[in-house]
Amino acid sequence: MTDSIPIQNTGLDEVSLQMDGQTPVSVFNGPKLEMKQSSGADPSKSEDCDESSLMDTTVADTFLICCVILLLLDRLRKLKWEQMWRLTAERELMSMLSTSLADQDIFNAVIKQNPFLVYQLPCFWNVQLSDHTRSEKCYKDVSDLKVIHWNSPKKLRVKNKHVEFFRNLYLTFLEYDGNLLRRELFGCPSEVDLNSENLQKKLSELDEDDPCYEFRRERFTVHRTHLYFLHYEYEPSADNTDVTLVAQLSMDRLQMLEAICKHWEGPISLALYLSDAEAQQFLRYAQGSEVLMGRRNVGYHIVYKEGQFYPVNLLRNVAMKHVNTPYMFLSDIDFLPMYGLYEYLRKSVVQLDMANTKKALIVPAFETLRYRLSFPKSKAELLSQLDMGTLFTFRYHVWTKGHAPTNFAKWRTATTPYKVEWEADFEPYVVVRRDCPEYDRRFVGFGWNKVAHIMELDAQEYEFVVLPNAYMIHMPHAPSFDITKFRSNKQYRICLKTLKEEFQQNMSRRYGFAALKYMTAENNS
Repeated sequence: MTDSIPIQNTGLDEVSLQMDGQTPVSVFNGPKLEMKQSSGADPSKSEDCDESSLMDTTVADTFLICCVILLLLDRLRKLKWEQMWRLTAERELMSMLSTSLADQDIFNAVIKQNPFLVYQLPCFWNVQLSDHTRSEKCYKDVSDLKVIHWNSPKKLRVKNKHVEFFRNLYLTFLEYDGNLLRRELFGCPSEVDLNSENLQKKLSELDEDDPCYEFRRERFTVHRTHLYFLHYEYEPSADNTDVTLVAQLSMDRLQMLEAICKHWEGPISLALYLSDAEAQQFLRYAQGSEVLMGRRNVGYHIVYKEGQFYPVNLLRNVAMKHVNTPYMFLSDIDFLPMYGLYEYLRKSVVQLDMANTKKALIVPAFETLRYRLSFPKSKAELLSQLDMGTLFTFRYHVWTKGHAPTNFAKWRTATTPYKVEWEADFEPYVVVRRDCPEYDRRFVGFGWNKVAHIMELDAQEYEFVVLPNAYMIHMPHAPSFDITKFRSNKQYRICLKTLKEEFQQNMSRRYGFAALKYMTAENNS
């Protein structure tokens, strides 16, 4: 752990602290502590030594790995530091050609030629933990330590008498709630942040006595986001037919990731809603999975928890924004796509001229109530399981309207794509171009989050086309926290109804007469 160090009173009038993550500490200008190491050595294999073993070593004879440096800027300016380091660098590069340790090599070259510049501090100011160091000789007790630095691939498995203490300290830091660090610890003069001012203005306009205040406030919450949490490397196919699966999830759905990766070989963009501690748990989970570690075309984007609601549409927007293919399949984490769906969709976007038309291709959704399912490998197998009662059309028993317009009776015998019309509460899973509208952030938790998006697509004159040989299956899981709140909390349902009405009013203002059908359809449903 570096980048945090208490500055004791040194009696210096003007100083600057540079910390770049190596070993030991130096103060430019005047007890000597060195590292016996040749130039160009691997800093992760350096030897931290106790002061007594190095008293006979001069600065000019050794190689410093400059990591935490207290610079006396006024004195360096008087010594014409800028000219000094530049001339030294140019001279050394004539023979070295490159600097394997970057700025460290430059510092060392200058120090070697000008040893009077350095006043060294004891190594407990930056204790390097590695199997190649004698870090325990740097200090007597952990209370002596100023900075602890891991510079070993083995990280938490290094050998040290206090390694358990260091490990707990490190893990505590990793799992620390980063939201607590979003405010300046020290007040510094800074320019006015217009985005913050505008956000504060919008928040001040909200009525705190409004029973739906927390719902409205969530729309303006700025969540910390860590994009590409794991390594991502993917170039879309050159034929402009590539499709990315888009989904979002929380910690309780991690078990779906491996299965989805086995069913969908194409690129995936995922937004994960996690706390800082959960992010570390996810990292360990992913690193322990051969399936996940074997994929480089899955983008994991962490949106850190804040507030009391699950920001489902924000998560979808984050995942959509970081799609780098022409098309995206807007799915949910609880669905397994049929085997071969990726290639089938790529052919379909060409067949249906998606590049030049506004279409939303519908992938019919089914569900099973069985945790162990013999996944159908073809449409014929799916229809057989549907007839046997192993599978059902999605939400047929609780929310028929959500997928009824797909017309499952027609789909059973269809061999070519067919068009369907929008109806109230329609919420299919669709394949669209990357430039489609975002999801509306006002809808959080459970209810209307997909319905509003499909309504927006219809208002923008998207054509809904059902694919005859595509399907996806919803796997069973425990009810989410948000659906439980929806079912048990009357105020939750009232606020959702209010947000729906406000959304429809916004649609009327944006799309005019064409949007009247949404108000009429809602009143008749």
